Amino acid sequence: MQDRPLSFLARDVCKTFRRDTGETVEALAGVSLDVRKGSLTAIVGPDGAGKTTLLRLASGLIAPDAGSLDVVGIDVVASPQAVQDRIGYMPQRFGLYEDLSVQENLDLYADLHGVGHAEREKVYPRLFEMTQLGRFKGRPAGKLSGGMKQKLGLACTLVRAPELLLLDEPTVGVDPLSRRELWEIVFKLIREDGLSVIVATSYLDEAERCEHAVLMHAGKILAEGPPAEITAKAEGCCFLVTGPQDVPARSLQARLFALPGIVDAVPEAGRVRVVRKPDHLDAPLDLDGISLETEAVAPRFEDAFMMLFDAVAGDRERTGHAGSVSDGPDRRDETIVEVRDLVRRFGDFTAVDRVSFSVRRGEVYGLLGPNGAGKSTTFRMLCGLLPATGGTLQVAGADLLKAGAKARARLGYVAQKFSLYGQLTVDENLDFFASAYGLRGGRKRDRIETLKDEFELDRFSDLPSGQLPSGFKQRLALAAALLHEPDILFLDEATSGADPLARRQFWGRITALSEQGVTIIVTTHFMEEAEYCDRIIILDAGRNLAEGTPVEIRRQAAGADAAAPSMEEAFIAIVEQERQKRTEKAA
Repeated sequence: MQDRPLSFLARDVCKTFRRDTGETVEALAGVSLDVRKGSLTAIVGPDGAGKTTLLRLASGLIAPDAGSLDVVGIDVVASPQAVQDRIGYMPQRFGLYEDLSVQENLDLYADLHGVGHAEREKVYPRLFEMTQLGRFKGRPAGKLSGGMKQKLGLACTLVRAPELLLLDEPTVGVDPLSRRELWEIVFKLIREDGLSVIVATSYLDEAERCEHAVLMHAGKILAEGPPAEITAKAEGCCFLVTGPQDVPARSLQARLFALPGIVDAVPEAGRVRVVRKPDHLDAPLDLDGISLETEAVAPRFEDAFMMLFDAVAGDRERTGHAGSVSDGPDRRDETIVEVRDLVRRFGDFTAVDRVSFSVRRGEVYGLLGPNGAGKSTTFRMLCGLLPATGGTLQVAGADLLKAGAKARARLGYVAQKFSLYGQLTVDENLDFFASAYGLRGGRKRDRIETLKDEFELDRFSDLPSGQLPSGFKQRLALAAALLHEPDILFLDEATSGADPLARRQFWGRITALSEQGVTIIVTTHFMEEAEYCDRIIILDAGRNLAEGTPVEIRRQAAGADAAAPSMEEAFIAIVEQERQKRTEKAA
């Protein structure tokens, strides 16, 4: 790799931003980085690490305050347009025109970049073949699934054959099947064209596949190198922990994560994967007399990431994690959501086709499926946002088809993009949502103060919510959804784009809520998050493919003799098996 020329050379790059409040934020603090031609480099780090700022500097959209930055051999500060003519940049929110067709979007970007007709004749067929969008040329971009939109955005970025490709969170909100397809395109471009790629990602398994990984925190580089070298830093510190059968894995995870000496803890196949600090390896795992079995396992890249981050993050926030296992009356047998033969049609298209399931009080239930599977439609019907075409739907003791308003008063909802008003302050958002939920007077004041304290939002009271760090936007959205103390909480891709630590903190709060009897229904594309669920259902083409605990789903995908796959591998296998059956039946 060292013999290859450089595509990207940064030396002591600094960048500071000033917020509307006058506060300054140091986004980059002396970053130096080399990226070789034809390589795949991943940039990972928590929210606010500086990943997006570095990519925007590399694309010439903003200029550094200090330091030097050469991209494809050009000083990007002196000649930003020359750099932009030779690279491709796909930001987090790529600018597709949703009223234009797939073909029209490609043509528009070709026009903008001066790609002539002869060049289009050579480039378009390959782009359509790689992205499998050829049969959707006439479809409006707004009617594509999330994964197809991302592939179209990538195709538009590649329309002029760039020398360097910059991708900022390209797979956020994309299901595992589409995510795999997107990465196959990237690997093909590197392999066949020698393209250099720099990708910022929240998926640490994606970074593990890259040639070079860069870990950032607070505008600085913590570590960089081949992923295997970084992973080795967690050698000897990783364990699988088994607790009593009557303690859910997520409850055990929440309590372990709160212990001193624990770097990380995540549910995994009914057990908890734990990363311990090197100087705490000999200390017993003491959990109030609960018997725990531990098994040493090989480290993953994510384990090393959490260890390196923990070393610089100071005293990590541990509030909201140590939920206790309930000793109260067991109400798990009380069914709070009952769905039978649910159908939703849009004209001649059946989005949901006779789906049935039930959810018990205090349960965490996951609705999973590829983009376009019907899970979002099902989710919207459960929330009372969309009427069903047929079937029965009982939510919190009310028939949602007949008494929707009564049922909705007992629901809380956290959307993927957070239903916050960016121009309103934290206090103004909470006041608005409290009023919308019918809270008045003393109860309203008490609930707002309680949740501000619980979610540590006091110091941001007068800050517009649009200026909050991503993790605190997530907290505010959850606090707003809990103001009226709902029986059921719906989480729609609520951790999409969040860094690993923010996801763990979020799930610590969700675990505590479930132990208090709140029922949680969640959609997610992070298959690791399915491990927090008591049960999950996998949908595709509007139908139920599989339902059960995470362990049962893994076993179903593995078959009789094979070893249990990861949750993502199980998800992909179940969906692909069903699609193969449909293809054979149609033939």
